[in-house]
Amino acid sequence: MDSLKYINHYSETTKKQVLELIKQEKLGQHLKKKYPSAHAIKTDKALFVYVNELKNANMKNVAPLSKALFDAKINVIHNALGTHHIISRVQGAKLKSKNEIRIASIFKNVPLEFLQMIVVHELAHFKEKEHGKAFYNLCEYMQPSYHQIEFDVRLYLTQMEIFSKIEEWN
Repeated sequence: MDSLKYINHYSETTKKQVLELIKQEKLGQHLKKKYPSAHAIKTDKALFVYVNELKNANMKNVAPLSKALFDAKINVIHNALGTHHIISRVQGAKLKSKNEIRIASIFKNVPLEFLQMIVVHELAHFKEKEHGKAFYNLCEYMQPSYHQIEFDVRLYLTQMEIFSKIEEWN
């Protein structure tokens, strides 16, 4: 069951359903049917604009973003889907902070819902540091179907790891 490490904490029924899709080699098709096309955000500049719009619509009181980019160095399978950084520097008598978000490059060619889920997750960390109830409430506020899409991203990662590929999104 190591192949199900991304969904290991889900119910046995759910894991059995996923295993059946894997056996039939239909997991990728399932995701492609549910999310038929990829987003159009392919550059760091477009990602920065997208993240800022999402932040400004949902988190007006959070300090402005200084950077948002796709990062090829983020190892999705072993580390994270994205990272967030709050960098504080002393400038004279003031403390200045910069907020940065980096998203794994493999998320350049996925459905917008997947990218949004990752961005929402990283943005939520600017207000709530820990993965607690308040954190997930904020995620759901920014993306009402957050938990379902997080599950589907876990299925996507499972598909990638098992088959080293995914159904291509256009």
